[in-house]
Amino acid sequence: MRYMLSYDLMETLRNANQWYGATALSMASYPAFAAIPNPMLNWMAAWGEVTERSFQRMVAKPDWGIHTVTCEDGKDHLVEIDKVIERPFGDLIHFRVSGRKTQPRKVLLVAPMSGHYATLLRSTVKSLIENCEVYITDWHNARDIPVSAGKFDVEDYTLYLVDFMKELGPDTHVIAVCQPAPLTLAATAYLADIDPEAQPSSLTLIGGPVDPDATPTDVTDFGHRVTMGQLEQTMIQRVGFKYKGVGRKVYPGLLQLSSFMSMNMERHSKAFSEQIARVSRGEATDHDPHNRFYDEYLAVMDMPAEFYLSTVERIFKNREIGANTFTVAGRKVDIGKITDVAVKTVEGAKDDISAPGQCIAALDLCTGLPEEKKASHVEPGAGHYGIFAGRSWRNNIRPLVIEFMNANTRKPPKAAAKRPAKPQAAE
Repeated sequence: MRYMLSYDLMETLRNANQWYGATALSMASYPAFAAIPNPMLNWMAAWGEVTERSFQRMVAKPDWGIHTVTCEDGKDHLVEIDKVIERPFGDLIHFRVSGRKTQPRKVLLVAPMSGHYATLLRSTVKSLIENCEVYITDWHNARDIPVSAGKFDVEDYTLYLVDFMKELGPDTHVIAVCQPAPLTLAATAYLADIDPEAQPSSLTLIGGPVDPDATPTDVTDFGHRVTMGQLEQTMIQRVGFKYKGVGRKVYPGLLQLSSFMSMNMERHSKAFSEQIARVSRGEATDHDPHNRFYDEYLAVMDMPAEFYLSTVERIFKNREIGANTFTVAGRKVDIGKITDVAVKTVEGAKDDISAPGQCIAALDLCTGLPEEKKASHVEPGAGHYGIFAGRSWRNNIRPLVIEFMNANTRKPPKAAAKRPAKPQAAE
């Protein structure tokens, strides 16, 4: 499946299903048929509408959709998205709120590169932008990156994070969500070794597999069951001629999506059947709960093959982060060298992807960090998505994270220059 034919076949099937949906919608909506009411035509049009929308969303990057925010002054302020750093595989972007003072908390959200776009954290951004300066890693779809841009594996990902942290400065609070948690921890330790003054003020790790073997799940078991050769032969394909990244080896987003869907096929089938019924009755809207969820869920991106394979091998199989043996560019990364960055872990009690225990393992690895700078929280009843989006995040977890930031904030670089050589985090 490594060749372009396999990649183009998947894209052809997606394109064909989108066309089938559009055709069914057009035929069943033919004006002359309105004179002869027929429930089957209504159902056919509804099926076509849902099908076309679903398959069309699979290749479209969702928009952030954050145009205004209501600030503490009670006024709506425009939100502009600025690119702070532009790189081939991902950018650092800033949600700049026009007409308000710079907020005291500078937050870097590290989005996962696990098949979905950074817009998966849209609600997280919205909840923080009200009283924080929010930055986020905006990873690019590998199919759109020319082969001439080179490779991108877990070490390159870590070095990207190092550069982003250096750019934002030591008064930054970093929040890593899910997959990037172990690599963000490694990037912080790397900074602690080569440039201690550039370390962030705090680091919050949310539902990430720092030590996958601490509490095994189906995801971690899969990493142990298959060999790297099997993964490369069955999961890796080359981008077809339709995209700029033609010839690049990737783990296709459509293949990842099929894996996601198969885990809860009955639930997804029921959701789509009910949506078709709602559309046929005229009860559905463009932004109803079904469309809001699946417009994001179905929008998938390709991952560079070397990033996917190195993640499975080094993070899950070899446990290089969990065993504190990770190396970057030939340099040993010792997580114990983190001595003055406050670290907090957040886990969901019902998380079946990164089960409780996998993320909190980060605190045991921070052997050089005082206990008063360590914190953890397990959210009762929350699943994987609930710990960074939804009611659990808004009502329970976000206030705790904000409180943790406030208790561990360094002064901005200019103010810090007036202090002794090594700034300490405020208690």
